[in-house]
Amino acid sequence: GIVLELLKEAMVSKLGDTKGFLIDGYPRELKEAEEFESKIGEPKLVFCLDCSAETMSSRLLMRDESSQRSDNAETIKEGIESYYQASKPVIAYYERKAQLCKVN
Repeated sequence: GIVLELLKEAMVSKLGDTKGFLIDGYPRELKEAEEFESKIGEPKLVFCLDCSAETMSSRLLMRDESSQRSDNAETIKEGIESYYQASKPVIAYYERKAQLCKVN
C-alpha cells in the first residue's frame, strides 16, 4: 500500500509534464497489479524482460563481483525461483488483457 501511494503521488505531481510513465519492477504480484488498476488506472503497456534463469544468475553473479553484495549462487537461485513464482500470475494477467510486451 505504501509503494502504491508513493507511486500515485509521484505520478499525479507530474501529470502535466509527461506523456506517460515507466515503472520498473512494479507490480511484482497480482494483488499489486489489481490495486494499481483500481486506484490509479490500467496501464497501456506492460513490458516483461524475458530471459532465462541462467542469464539472470550469471548477471547477478557479475554484479556481485563489482559491488559489496555477498549473494552466492544458491541465494541467487532461490531469489530467481521466488521471482518466477510471484511474476507468473502477473504475466498471465497482462497477457490475457493483451497489454503485455515480452522483450527477449
